[in-house]
Amino acid sequence: MKVEQLFTGCLAEMAYYIESNGEAAIIDPLRETEPYIRMAEADKAKIKYIFLTHFHADFVSGHVDLAKKTGATIVYGPNAETSFDFHSGKDNEEFKIGDVTLKLLHTPGHTMESSSYLLIDDQGKTPYVFTGDCLFIGDVGRPDLAVKSGSITQDDLAGHLFDSLRNKIMTLPDDIIVYPAHGAGSACGKNMSSETFDTLGNQKKTNYALRADMTKEEFIEEVTTGLKQPPAYFADNVRMNKEVNTSIDEILHKGTTPLDPITFKELSERNDVMVIDTRSKESYTEEGTVPGAWYIGIDGTFAPWVGTLVKDIDQKIIFIADDELRVNEIVTRFSRVGYDNTLGYLNGGIKDWLAHGFEVDKIGSISAHRFAERLSDGTMEEPLDVRRESEYQSEHVEGVDNFPLDFIHDNFSEIDPDKEYFLHCQSGYRSLVAASIFQANGVKKVTDVRGGFNDIKETEAPMTEYVCPTTLL
Repeated sequence: MKVEQLFTGCLAEMAYYIESNGEAAIIDPLRETEPYIRMAEADKAKIKYIFLTHFHADFVSGHVDLAKKTGATIVYGPNAETSFDFHSGKDNEEFKIGDVTLKLLHTPGHTMESSSYLLIDDQGKTPYVFTGDCLFIGDVGRPDLAVKSGSITQDDLAGHLFDSLRNKIMTLPDDIIVYPAHGAGSACGKNMSSETFDTLGNQKKTNYALRADMTKEEFIEEVTTGLKQPPAYFADNVRMNKEVNTSIDEILHKGTTPLDPITFKELSERNDVMVIDTRSKESYTEEGTVPGAWYIGIDGTFAPWVGTLVKDIDQKIIFIADDELRVNEIVTRFSRVGYDNTLGYLNGGIKDWLAHGFEVDKIGSISAHRFAERLSDGTMEEPLDVRRESEYQSEHVEGVDNFPLDFIHDNFSEIDPDKEYFLHCQSGYRSLVAASIFQANGVKKVTDVRGGFNDIKETEAPMTEYVCPTTLL
């Protein structure tokens, strides 16, 4: 028996590969199919099943493509409805994979079809449970994503989740390994651990949601308090996961088209085409970019930021890459969150763009020490912190307002294009993304603070820390 956890950092997502005696199964596959096919071929195994723990909201799964290529059966839990053929699993139904068995445990709460899969080995032991978004390490799945007006509320879903955890998961042996679908950084929970697996026994001791004496009412209040609005693309991804989408092979064929600078320039000037610069922070700031391009670097949390910031999931996109060897990867990562309409990349990069005599846009740059000096002497017009509200409230530079990147489009009417803005985040990635959007939207002077808040903390800039209010007795 072989069980492999396949972690994708950009999405903080875990898929799973299980193989036994010439048969294999995949749990929660990403959009691309070749990695799973290659793994099975290396083991001389046939992929028999593709198990989905629920309709994912934060990425588009490749289950339909993978099933077409391998003949595997797609399995969802009860209540699932799709536009493609699949096996509707029943609670406690068992599926043989070589010498091992996966037992479906219907665990509604995060969504109504949400299911976990218990692995039973050839000795009848249960070493692993794959919990999807029912149980994370340190957290549980948020119960607001599957709310349906007039039929089910987030409190209803939270109540189902409480029952699922108590009746299906917490009754399993304490030494069983919990393998969830996501880890820290995912928007599918509130405060997940950076650990990607743990024993159930340890989770009972450390996970707030598994506290033995917690009532259902307490649980509902706890898991529904402090939920932030989910990224806009989540609803699109859920819809796509219920449908048959453009094949990944077709997306890759179209999206990896090399575009010469003249063709790229013509496309970039069209109102229906967006340019995204995926290069390193250094290349972007030092060399400049195609006028109007947004910066979303491939080496950051690329796909979630694309989904959060690019409002139209059908948007036509052309892109700039540092390394043409990464073009396939970039198109794949666009498609993981449903952005399937990539048209190609700038062949020869910015070097060839400049060789054609075309202009570039550049973002201003300033060191953290110079930022602190200008803040102190009053020569800085509009400093902004683009981190999330929770980060800002925890600690921020005194006198600097919060303008979260997450909601940049909602709040952009507050921006005066004639003022000069100085932007920082935690380390310098998000501030460059925000600065590029400022510039693309007509802000004439925008400057990025290199190193972000991490470097600013090493200067004399005054800090304001959040102080928890005390209750007067």
